[in-house]
Amino acid sequence: MFTTRFEAWVRRRAEALITALGRTPLTPNQVTVVGFALTVVAAGLAAFGHLRWAGVVLIFAGTCDILDGALARSTKAGYPYGAFLDSTLDRYSEGVVYLGLAAYFLTIEGALQRWLVLATLAALAGSFLVSYVRARAQSLGFTCKTGLFQRPERVVVTVAGLLIGGVVLYGVVFLLAIITNITALQRIREVWLQGRAQRLERERENAKARRAAPTQIP
Repeated sequence: MFTTRFEAWVRRRAEALITALGRTPLTPNQVTVVGFALTVVAAGLAAFGHLRWAGVVLIFAGTCDILDGALARSTKAGYPYGAFLDSTLDRYSEGVVYLGLAAYFLTIEGALQRWLVLATLAALAGSFLVSYVRARAQSLGFTCKTGLFQRPERVVVTVAGLLIGGVVLYGVVFLLAIITNITALQRIREVWLQGRAQRLERERENAKARRAAPTQIP
């Protein structure tokens, strides 16, 4: 996806920062926690209607999300718990951003308020499902990487919506409500196809084994 290429571009441009960070006492886990703290700040700003500032802070939070993994690789300080912490705080980060948006939408008067809050909750559920489906599939040995809106895409459009605000933000929320759940369904289908292929292969092997078995004459 386009944000995957953008993320790769950012990673290449972040090499100087990684070198500088590598000379500081900061650990990858600390960078992860700082990024999460910034996300909480951004969510709070959004809840109180400071949308553009929320978008700016969320940009810095996203930068930390890129730098923690790069720092772990460059300093060879990565270990399983760091990856677990990063993934867990990523889920919390998405959750608090959507809660901040929902709190902001509750301050809007009019018939659109209810739909915006419902769309935010649907986007939250879809975002969590996208991550859960992949994690569960991989734990069972399946490959699960497809989907229209993975996390980088969701972060980019959320930042854009916060920075522009108004009708664009409303559109972003409705878009996320739809596309995140479509992405989850895409991943479910991808795993189903792999599971079906495994079942068919097993059935072919069983049939081949039965044909190869000697026939018993009574």
